[in-house]
Amino acid sequence: MGLSSSIDLAEILFTLFWLFFIGLIFYLRREDKREGYPLESDRSGNITVQGFPAMPPAKTYDVPNVGTVTVPRDDSNDNHIAGEPASAQPGAPLVPTGNPMHDRIGPGTWSMRRDAPDLTMDGKPRIIPMRSAEGFHVDKRDPNPIGMPVVGADKEIAGTVKDVWVDLGEPMIEYFEVALADEHGGRNVMVPLRFAKVHRRQRIIEVNAIYSHQFADVPALASDQQITCLEEDKVCAYFGGGTMYADEKRQEPLV
Repeated sequence: MGLSSSIDLAEILFTLFWLFFIGLIFYLRREDKREGYPLESDRSGNITVQGFPAMPPAKTYDVPNVGTVTVPRDDSNDNHIAGEPASAQPGAPLVPTGNPMHDRIGPGTWSMRRDAPDLTMDGKPRIIPMRSAEGFHVDKRDPNPIGMPVVGADKEIAGTVKDVWVDLGEPMIEYFEVALADEHGGRNVMVPLRFAKVHRRQRIIEVNAIYSHQFADVPALASDQQITCLEEDKVCAYFGGGTMYADEKRQEPLV
């Protein structure tokens, strides 16, 4: 009897396939822990929660138009949340201890993204005001929001749309640049399109996430010509937080 007659090639290949597949799952499961880990423990800040397999060693990537990025990163100084558990039970919801509209809690959470603008394929800032976007204009079939008053959830006017900010990568409006009335700070703030409702007939823009006086605290931009990834997160989180924290009644049950 020859050696080949005692070897089951199909069984060997089948075993090799499963070993490869198990190794692939192990590799992918470890690699996806480069962001968001270790988790925080509800029991103690001294407990490291990373599960199995453990977090991978740090790796540095060369990112176009960004430079080098090393992950996992040490964000231990970025974990403070201004909230405390509503009860001693693990997983209890957090109750804000400060200003929840700014304190990265609940629907107002934002990530520590790069404080630099998102870029197009040719390295230009992706989201810019339409006044600086050559070839962009509001379609004649749509109402032009520039000049429209902006009202909050209290139906009071907070300001007027000064300009719209467009996405050069996907030709669409992303933000309204609103010039606030003097009683609300008299500065320009960004309002995400997804939190605004344009009423064509009344020619007014309604933002139900926050009240008119709360527009004064919308996070400011460092430049009037571009918005960074970090600024985007902070602005959107402010309005997201308003959906729950702008009014104490919004934190109560619906029934």
